[in-house]
Amino acid sequence: MRRLFFLSVVLAFLMAAAGVRPAAAGKTLTVFAAASLTETLQQVEPLFEKTHPGLDVRLNMAASSRCRIQIQQGAPADVFLSANTSNMDPLVEAGLVEKPVIFAHNRVLIIAPKSNPAGIETPADLAKAGLKLVTCSPEVPIGKYTRIVIDKMDVSGDYGSNFKACVEANIVSEEPNVKGIVAKVHLGEADAGVCYASDVTPAIRSEITVVDIPDEVNVIGDYPIAVLKSSAQKALAREFMAFILSDEGQELLAKNGLIPAKPPAQGK
Repeated sequence: MRRLFFLSVVLAFLMAAAGVRPAAAGKTLTVFAAASLTETLQQVEPLFEKTHPGLDVRLNMAASSRCRIQIQQGAPADVFLSANTSNMDPLVEAGLVEKPVIFAHNRVLIIAPKSNPAGIETPADLAKAGLKLVTCSPEVPIGKYTRIVIDKMDVSGDYGSNFKACVEANIVSEEPNVKGIVAKVHLGEADAGVCYASDVTPAIRSEITVVDIPDEVNVIGDYPIAVLKSSAQKALAREFMAFILSDEGQELLAKNGLIPAKPPAQGK
C-alpha cells in the first residue's frame, strides 16, 4: 500500500511538472465555434488534450448564428466562441452563458478565383454588371459584416452611383457559413466573395486572388468566448477559455490571421 501511495504521488508530481492534469480522464468537452475559427481550433484541440490526458475535445464548427440557435434549443455544449457579439448577446440575456470575454478580432477582404474571370482589382468592381457574388444571410456574422462594408462604400460616394443596389443585384447565393463562400470562390463557382482575413489560409493563399478593402470602409469583427452555464464540465470549460486567452492561445490566433485581443483589451 505504501509503495502504491508513493508511486501515485510521484506520478502526480511528474504530471503536474509537465503541465498535465489527470482529472480529465474519460471526459468530453464540447466546443461550439464560428466556422472562421476552424483552423485555429483544430490546432488548439490536440494541445489542450495533451495537457488533459483522456479528455476528448469535440468541435462543432458552424455559422455563429447556427451555433447560437442550437444552444438556445438545448444542444449540449460547454464553450461557445462566436464571430460576433450579436449571436452571443441573446445567450447572455437568456442567462445561458457566463460572462463573455472578447478574445480576438477579424477584418474582412474580397476573394476571387485565381484566374479572376471578372477582373476584380478594387472593391468598386463588386458592382460590375453580371458579377456572380456569394455571401451569407445577414444572420451569419460574415453576411452582416459584408453588408456593413457595402453600406459604408455606398455612403462614401467613392464607389460609383447606385453601388449598393448593383452589388446586391449580383448576389447569386447565400452560403451557410464563411467556409461555403471560400469553397465556391476557390472552385471557380463564383466570381467573388467577402470573407475574413483568417480564411485566406496557407493552403489556399496561392490559389485565389485577394483584394483588400480600405480601412475606412472595412469592419473589425469582435469575437467573444463564454462558458455555458449548463456545462457539466465547467472547470475544464474555464480552462479551455483561459487557454484561448493565454499568450499561447493568442499567438495561435495571430498565426491564423486573426487579430489577438491581449489584456487589458479583453472584454472591452
